[in-house]
Amino acid sequence: MKNFMLVVLTAFVASSAAFAGEGMWTPDNLPKKQLQETYKFSPDQKWIDHAQRAALRLAGGCSGSFVSPNGLVLTNHHCVNSCVQQLSTADKDFIKAGFYAKQESEEIKCPEIELNRLDSIGNVTERVKKATAGKSGEDYSKAEKSVKSDIENECVGPAKETTRCDVVDLYHGGVYDLYKYHRFQDVRLVFAPELAMAFFGGDPDNFNFPRYDLDMGVLRAYENNKPAKVAEYFPFSKNGAEEKELTIVVGNPGGTDRQLTIAELESTRDMDTIPALLQLAERRGVIEQFRSQGAEQSRIAQSDLFGIENSFKALRGRLLSLQDPAVFELKRKQETELRDYVNADPARKTKYGAAWDEIAKAMVIYRNIETRYKLIERSQGISSKYFSYARALVRGASERGKPNSERLREFSESRLPSVTQSLFSTAPVYPQFEKVKLTFGLTKLRENLGADDVLVKQILGKSSPEALADQWIAATKLGDTDYRKKLWDGGADAIAKSDDPFIVLARDIDAQARAIRKQYENEVQSVVDKNSELIAAARFEKYGTSVYPDATFTERFSFGEVKGWELKGQWVKPFTDIGGAFARATGFEPFALPQSWLDAKPKLNLNQRFDFVTTNDIIGGNSGSPVINRNAEVVGLVFDGNIESLGGDYWYDESANRSVAVHSGAIIEALRNVYHAERLTKEIESARKH
Repeated sequence: MKNFMLVVLTAFVASSAAFAGEGMWTPDNLPKKQLQETYKFSPDQKWIDHAQRAALRLAGGCSGSFVSPNGLVLTNHHCVNSCVQQLSTADKDFIKAGFYAKQESEEIKCPEIELNRLDSIGNVTERVKKATAGKSGEDYSKAEKSVKSDIENECVGPAKETTRCDVVDLYHGGVYDLYKYHRFQDVRLVFAPELAMAFFGGDPDNFNFPRYDLDMGVLRAYENNKPAKVAEYFPFSKNGAEEKELTIVVGNPGGTDRQLTIAELESTRDMDTIPALLQLAERRGVIEQFRSQGAEQSRIAQSDLFGIENSFKALRGRLLSLQDPAVFELKRKQETELRDYVNADPARKTKYGAAWDEIAKAMVIYRNIETRYKLIERSQGISSKYFSYARALVRGASERGKPNSERLREFSESRLPSVTQSLFSTAPVYPQFEKVKLTFGLTKLRENLGADDVLVKQILGKSSPEALADQWIAATKLGDTDYRKKLWDGGADAIAKSDDPFIVLARDIDAQARAIRKQYENEVQSVVDKNSELIAAARFEKYGTSVYPDATFTERFSFGEVKGWELKGQWVKPFTDIGGAFARATGFEPFALPQSWLDAKPKLNLNQRFDFVTTNDIIGGNSGSPVINRNAEVVGLVFDGNIESLGGDYWYDESANRSVAVHSGAIIEALRNVYHAERLTKEIESARKH
């Protein structure tokens, strides 16, 4: 099996001329020749621009799309899950019962969702590289951050409330592009089914197929307190996806590591993936214990638990790939091929030859600091929403007084609206749950750094993690949105005078947190960035831009087709139907259908296709992406991949990697005959006239 895998990987990855389902292509560099040869499809610039602007990014880590001219947005339930939970109460649990706004006035604002529509892409490579030329270490890091912040600030101008600009590193620094977005921060919930239907089959079915999930959520973008008027949107197809049909996924894959060096892949496996899995397993146990205390505790912790279980299974799939000798054999072959090309020419060797070794040295430094960096700067050792608020307030007071180009990147002018949206969120904070999470974080801080560590002694003193968490949470006022606004508006003086325990903690450890961050940025990140640019330049000399860049949570187009696959000698058919959901139901979680579906069964078309798979190349972040046909009509909604696709972070295998989507016909069938969402169904169907 491994030899077969290696042959497949070599065929589809090693050859830059090969084209199949593989590839997450930027809107300005689609593989047009291969599309014509493979699918007889030649999208013109008008088609590309339309698809680019109809698709959306949910800034928290998902994708979506406009599906009507009135700002209606289609995405996944698991992408709006946090909003649904934040809007729920003990008396109105929308996670359990679902949500539908029967009229526009009932659409409720999500506290923390931001939508980004990509309006334009501009190349700023020359300007960035000019700023960093001849620099290394701290000088390189400062120059790179400064020039990026300047470019983004110039792009946003006075319109930072409605405009977002990001300088994006493509090909690991081979290209720098400026992505300009229209920002929507007034985003309201329109519809979400019951979790039991959105995640039917639960964790056992996650990353598997067949599936029977209505993993959909509907939002609406508002501007000036009215539904946003948009020119570009995707109408629904009348028939939905058909077998062997060309499918295009337009979304925002979060990140892939297909162009990393061997040293980086080894570090990813040993220093990031394995520790993350161990931590997730422990956190899951702690949260399960909290949920077992009662129905309200179960409701409060649902979103966190869902995220943990999903992340655990995804990371486990990635680890299996990183532990597969065939994958590393291919990666070594690719790296050797490029290094041999570089070493064959003295000029190339002088220019690029040391890059791989320099990255390997940086990975050694990372191994020595990664635990402390994650626990302190990444806040894994102080895991509480209260501390997240406190750090944003403390650092915001300090950073906003500096010139824009000298600030921490997350506090640059162009990014402040996202900071304040999170900081001033009206989402409820549950002290009892925060105590559990903070106790766990402090326990791991002491366990991993040791009881004799200076910082551990400074934070814990003579107290236990549980006693300290109890004391701090009883005394803090940071759960009050108005109090957080008062501290933010009061600036450095208000922060200096505050005696809130989390503000005091954030102040006291900020110097140490900044120091470990500085070491990481100067000795690891800047070294990797600089030398990755050199490797990218060498790769360009050999292959050009016929190779797509690694994913960067920016818009990408993926091309594939509706197609099953062979699993353990059996052919997996590409479609399921609604009748299959009733056949699979047991009446017990996670295979219990909601009462709404049991009641609606006589009215439903049980032969209606429900979920389906395609060969489209996707990864985390693509959740909520529209699956469209060559006419730019929605035929499905991406919500998952199969277990084989989890290795897609590092390679793509067309024979087995599959994306999983809800069929557009199932969406309409459910809205009309289960949820009686006539207003919503009418709006979606009337958009077909576009």
